[in-house]
Amino acid sequence: MSEFSFPKDRIQITLMENVHESAVEVLSRAGYNTVEQIKGGLEGDELKARLAHTHILGIRSRTQLTHDVLHAAPKLMAVGCFCIGTNQVDLDAACALGIPVFNAPHANTRSVAELVLAEIVMLCRRLGDRNNEMHRGVWQKALFGSCEVRGKTLGIVGYGHIGSQVSILAESFGMRVLYHDIEPKLAMGNAQQVGTLDELLQQVDLLTLHVPDLPETRNLIGLQEMARMKQGSMLINASRGGVVDLLALKANIDRGHLAGAALDVFPVEPKANNEPFVHPLQNTPNVVLTPHMGGNTAEAQKNIGLEVARKLVGYSDWGSSIGAVNFPELSLPAHAGAHRVLHIHRNQPGVLGAINRALAESGANVAGQHLQTRGDVGYVVIDIEASHHHELHERLRAVPGTIKCRVLY
Repeated sequence: MSEFSFPKDRIQITLMENVHESAVEVLSRAGYNTVEQIKGGLEGDELKARLAHTHILGIRSRTQLTHDVLHAAPKLMAVGCFCIGTNQVDLDAACALGIPVFNAPHANTRSVAELVLAEIVMLCRRLGDRNNEMHRGVWQKALFGSCEVRGKTLGIVGYGHIGSQVSILAESFGMRVLYHDIEPKLAMGNAQQVGTLDELLQQVDLLTLHVPDLPETRNLIGLQEMARMKQGSMLINASRGGVVDLLALKANIDRGHLAGAALDVFPVEPKANNEPFVHPLQNTPNVVLTPHMGGNTAEAQKNIGLEVARKLVGYSDWGSSIGAVNFPELSLPAHAGAHRVLHIHRNQPGVLGAINRALAESGANVAGQHLQTRGDVGYVVIDIEASHHHELHERLRAVPGTIKCRVLY
């Protein structure tokens, strides 16, 4: 369990993997000046050594926060994933340790959607092949395989924030849009939802994937699914690398059943820019390969920095956990003229009663109390009058099932 909270200038914040400077600006304006920036990611013993003294951690997609790593970070109170995904973090382990994990699920939506539209045009006009030929000094003004985007049917698998944005942009290009999602979703524009993936695959000229990395989405598009796609159709994956069976995709393009593909994500990706990249679809005609750059624009990275840093400040300053992906969510105002107690505990019978007894025994006058649970963890926030009895913190720490307890002044 953590000790009393302490001044902001003693809260150590570590930002890894080139988190945008906008995050540092947000933290600095909030009074957090002990921010250490690390250009790349860390792993193994080096990562554990760094986290031994870190209170707030910011990462992107490369740093792996496993169960083992998280248990080697006794002071860690919050993690910010400056990206969309959080699969690089053992979310259950973090929650059990009382560590909320925040991300930016919407900040790079437009950037990814624009890349998908660009790849649709590239595939339809075979721009990748023509560009490579021109750089080799080959002039090949050929009509073969070149077509307009207008009038084509686009199929979207996963109609969330990115999928729906792609839908809007595609319609502006004159495309017909169909989509499939595991839940009913309100259509944007003239798009239509279809009931099954099979029904979608049989109708589309281009298929774009926008699903999370889950056991049920691994190899979502494999040999059987590609066989159901129309002759000459094309596939785009800017979601997660494991969603597509790459060998099946290679086979279908080589035999001419599929006319091309664009991939921005891969099952295994280089950890640094100077590492080699090897892929079965390299040098395959009308295949566009990009280095996981869908959300990697100046605008997206700035917005991600702002969004995640603001969530971290909100949690550290006044305990607001709204936007946490693994933790009970409480939207809280700033606490003026009162102490705020943050109590994280195992969700078991009797904890709230013990907390209230501790408050009564210490003589604390409660101005407000908020409780939320998620799975095995409960989070209660208590505002008490500024005449705080100092023994209250020790009483609350002694409550059976307590994971962490902080007092904000």
